[in-house]
Parts: sequence; C-alpha cells; structure tokens
Amino acid sequence: MVTFLPPVPAPVVPAGQMARQAQPVLGLPCGLELRPWRLSDAGALVAASHDPAIRQWNRLLVETTDQARRRIETMHERWRAELSAIWAIARPDGEALGLIGWGDIDLKGGSAEIFYWILPAARGGGVVVEATERLTQWALNDLGLHRLRLCHSVANPASCRVATKAGYALEGTMRSALLHADGWHDEHLHALVRGDV
Repeated sequence: MVTFLPPVPAPVVPAGQMARQAQPVLGLPCGLELRPWRLSDAGALVAASHDPAIRQWNRLLVETTDQARRRIETMHERWRAELSAIWAIARPDGEALGLIGWGDIDLKGGSAEIFYWILPAARGGGVVVEATERLTQWALNDLGLHRLRLCHSVANPASCRVATKAGYALEGTMRSALLHADGWHDEHLHALVRGDV
C-alpha cells in the first residue's frame, strides 16, 4: 500500500535571505531614519533603560555603557542569525532617539513581532507610527514576510494608538500574557497580513 503525504509548503522566506544582505538604512517622512545601531549609540540605550516610561513597558535593563555595547553587538549577531532585526530611530548622521525592530522572526512561517520605544525628546510627533509603517513595508515587500504582530499591555493606550494608526487590526486580548515589573499583564494582539496595506 502506498501512502501519499500532502506536500510540505516551501518556506515563506528562504533561509539566508536576511543574513546575505546588509541591514538597510530606511528614511522616514519626518526626516529621521532607521539605521543599524552603532557602538557609539550605547548612551541612548543606557538613557532608555533609566526612563520610567520605557522601563514600564519594555524589558530593557542596561545599566552601563559596556552592557549597552554588548547589547548592540548582540543586535548585529541576531541579524546575521536571522532571529531579529533591530534599528535605531535616529537623526541622519546623528544620535539615536529610539529603537524599533522585529523579534521572533520566523522566516519559514513568514511572521515576526514588532517592538519599539522612543526617548522623551522625540515623543508626541508621530515618529513611532511612521517608523512602524516603514518597517511594515520593509518586512512585507523587501523581506517577504506574510503576517506581522504588534502586542502591548492593555494598560498602554499609546501603543494601542500606534497599532491602529499603522494599520494593525486588533485581533483580541491575550490574558496574563507578559510579566512586567508590577505583575502579569493582559496584552492586546494586533496583526497585519500581506494584502492589508
């Protein structure tokens, strides 16, 4: 007796596609850019780690410049390993003002989750929405992913506004999904799939 198995789908994005290319610099309409982190940006990571609003919603614990430099080196290693893609939100040829990137990248399954933070000096001008829209375009059109997620604590309405403005539909609430310093938080799950934008 011959057993016929259904075909195994090909990877959505072939392995190596990300690692073979240099991480691009991407312009934003506001005049800022998304660029790879530099060792000289270590001070921005330390400053972010000491910002109460960033620490409230992110797991960023970088106390020293040396720790920050190691974190930046790890960002580059994770790009080459195709595990994450993290950019600095920065002034052209200038200082880093925030961070945005893709984590939990699954090239075979065609998905990733976006995360971000912004320092106080750059808040309130729609920068994070622009950066989210630009990285969404890159993930879908340049990298070739199919489904993108944006998750945030239900107690963080600013991230909910970013998700909505950037076109990520609210799909539901994940109960007790992420441990913050003050305990377990329910999280909103927003998502966008190829064809939505």
